Amino acid sequence: MKEKLEEIRKRGLEKIDGAKSTEELQDIRRELTGKKSELSEVTKSMSSLSIEMRKEVGLQTTEIRNIFETTLNKKEEELISSKSVLDEPIDLTIPGTKVGSGVLHPVTQMCYDLNDAFLSLGFEVFSEDDISSEKFVFDNLNFASDHPARQMMDTYWIEGTEDKKANERLCLRPHLTGASVRYLLKHGAPARFVYPGRVYRNEDIDSGHERAFFQYEALIVDKNISFSSGIVMIQTILEKVFGRKINIRMREGFFPFVEPGYEIDMECLVCGGKGCKVCKHNGWIEVMPGGVIHPNVLKSAGLDPDEWTGFYINIGLERLVMMRYGVDDVRLFHSADLRFLNQFK
Repeated sequence: MKEKLEEIRKRGLEKIDGAKSTEELQDIRRELTGKKSELSEVTKSMSSLSIEMRKEVGLQTTEIRNIFETTLNKKEEELISSKSVLDEPIDLTIPGTKVGSGVLHPVTQMCYDLNDAFLSLGFEVFSEDDISSEKFVFDNLNFASDHPARQMMDTYWIEGTEDKKANERLCLRPHLTGASVRYLLKHGAPARFVYPGRVYRNEDIDSGHERAFFQYEALIVDKNISFSSGIVMIQTILEKVFGRKINIRMREGFFPFVEPGYEIDMECLVCGGKGCKVCKHNGWIEVMPGGVIHPNVLKSAGLDPDEWTGFYINIGLERLVMMRYGVDDVRLFHSADLRFLNQFK
């Protein structure tokens, strides 16, 4: 029996060494180690041997099987490393395929442009997770307990937490403003920082609205920040982004986290202020809310509102891109349509 096993080992190693392809090697693997292999037949016949011989044959059989496995794996690595990735020789006379070049998404490019603009003004770029809590997106920002935005018809609450409160009630952030309190609690004041990111709202989708879109918020907190400083910041940023002076107007508006609050509009660049479907035919388009930070928000951030003040702006990135390129439908930015995106190369 020992001589037979030695013959099986010798013939098996010769077959492995002579394999020319991985396919052939797989056939040899089945032949040498499969259920119908000679080694398996030896194992089945061991019951007829004496106990002492059975032990010796068993050890020798296991040793040969391990040798086969090790040698098969090594041979497979050799065949794979030496195999061409092509099924046939390369024809060097055939022209190559041109590799397509990528391009930044226009919304991403706008975000980078704004980063550059704010960094040049001494701001820091800050970010947080897309999932936040009721405490940061509503409680800390002076939202009333019965504010409509807290309802499921507006905000995407995380399943299993929708009936909880404060930090335990989780949601996809409906706006970025909660990050301001998170930053101020960690870093304190004075502060000047921006925080771009995606936000989520249960909106009816149309040419001007999406359920997942990008915002870009900026906040200055310092002593004796004047209202005119906020206006200068808005005008400077828009001029840096569009490369020319942009007409803006500010309308009184209510937002719980600012007092006073404003709707900040820019002249519609799609129609030049004449009126179109993007600006709802009034020549102006709202690009950002803003205003003086509310005293209650400063208190939530651990700051004394008698000592500190600040100014918020919250930019809708897609709307700025629409103005930059004259795009009349926000849904195009999220369509993944290469015919549209290739225009921005």
